[in-house]
Amino acid sequence: MSDAVIAKDLTVKFAGRQVLKNVTFAIQEGEIWGLLGPSGAGKTTLVKLLTGQLKQGGGYAELLGKDTRELSASEHGQIGIMMDNFGLYDRLSVYNNLSFYADIYQVSHSRIADILKSIDLYEARHTAVAKLSKGMKNRLSLARALMNHPRILFLDEPTSGLDPSTTREIHAILREEKKKGTTIFLTTHNMYEAESLCDHIALLSEGNIIEYGVPADICRKYNHLNKLQVTLKGGERVLMENDGTSALRIKEYLEKEWIQTIHSTEPTLETVFLELTGKGLD
Repeated sequence: MSDAVIAKDLTVKFAGRQVLKNVTFAIQEGEIWGLLGPSGAGKTTLVKLLTGQLKQGGGYAELLGKDTRELSASEHGQIGIMMDNFGLYDRLSVYNNLSFYADIYQVSHSRIADILKSIDLYEARHTAVAKLSKGMKNRLSLARALMNHPRILFLDEPTSGLDPSTTREIHAILREEKKKGTTIFLTTHNMYEAESLCDHIALLSEGNIIEYGVPADICRKYNHLNKLQVTLKGGERVLMENDGTSALRIKEYLEKEWIQTIHSTEPTLETVFLELTGKGLD
């Protein structure tokens, strides 16, 4: 499988401040790749660079086999971008917003109804964007990004501030896109989103990638405690070694039907980030 995105030693400076520092990674076609970090870490800057909206001060970036500084109109047509409410027109209806982009991308208007139904916005198709809730605007932004059947989809904090139900709906749409072979670049500061969706993630702090890999592998790597936490039916919590020395004790609890829950103590991405930087993700 080939790489959809390649970045080597990317550096960006704004007003003398280094926003990205020698950032290097590769994203395979068809995977969901997450960039996890707090606001101000450089996530949005990296998206703008990879999509040709900004040029790096140093290093090299390639998108679908092409230098990001030299993307043609045809290559831009293979990209979908969702950034806040970027590209939505408040006075136009939901349908007319997508109609406008269908004309730009030379996509059949028949796709509009299909995509609105897939993201549960069809009943609101005649509603002005200004009257939509935040969740509905986010779904419309995602619909706009999907209008041109993109090979690669860039999503900048797609579920920020949304309720759990809307978040689950957007996650389901992204999983369907992955099944179709779409490569998805996802920025987030939501550790649960990264853990549940992403094949690989990079932790970004102050412009540096400080850790990279499969989410579960990263958590296991920093599992210094390596314990089992057993909650008994009476409410008592028991911490024991995660090895053979605990086998007889757990067997006794099981035979007496005392166990309510049992968990290993591997850290979350949040605690890994905190360990590496001394700061949280929010």
